[in-house]
Amino acid sequence: MSAVKRPATKHHPKGLTILHEDSNIIVVEKPCGLLSIGTDRDKSRTVHTILNDYVRKGDPRSRNRAYIVHRLDRETSGILILARSESAKIYLQEHWQDTDKRYLTIVHGNLAAKTGTISSYLAENSALRVYSTDDPAMGKLSHTEYRVLKEAKGLSLLEIRLLTGRKHQIRVHLSEKGHPVVGDSKYGKDKESKGILALHARSLSFTHPVSGRRLCFETTIPAHFTRLIGNIENLEDLPCEGQPDQK
Repeated sequence: MSAVKRPATKHHPKGLTILHEDSNIIVVEKPCGLLSIGTDRDKSRTVHTILNDYVRKGDPRSRNRAYIVHRLDRETSGILILARSESAKIYLQEHWQDTDKRYLTIVHGNLAAKTGTISSYLAENSALRVYSTDDPAMGKLSHTEYRVLKEAKGLSLLEIRLLTGRKHQIRVHLSEKGHPVVGDSKYGKDKESKGILALHARSLSFTHPVSGRRLCFETTIPAHFTRLIGNIENLEDLPCEGQPDQK
């Protein structure tokens, strides 16, 4: 399967790459360092504010708006879906478990088991740090499926299939397994790291909220991944039925 071709659009929102746009959804590639949506602590420029301005074409009186469907951590790059209506957002969120979400990450060390699923109940403390707990009443059950693609230089390249979508899930699960993500200053070894977090939302496959077609989107491999671990192969294609209409 080949990745969906990017539409030929004259005007792109600054700082984001549009992978697909129609009257119901916008699919973009987010760079690392950009928030998906503003927080109480940080209401700066975000994917949400950029795309709200984009769909309003600079007219603050416009009723057009972008709706956040899901989020990526500020430090994580990759694919994000936004809806262009409340009904499309609700549909995508209600069918989120049917969405195939795959990531690439580079971690410290070599995993003993080259494939597997990490499962735990994830909770968050008052310092906004996520951790695993044995108490189901305190946390939400979370599953992270992984496959080792390459080992080099004391590092491992993993393909992740996210079976649930909790805050910081991949980073916490891998750190607690003893293999933190490279560049992770919060959960990893790189406490003083100024490098880029080696976590990228590479591909998504989901059902369009209106047409019902199965859409697939893939991104290229970030340059810092190949700088860390060399050439990357053995990536599986997403299961996909058809291609989206470009509107």
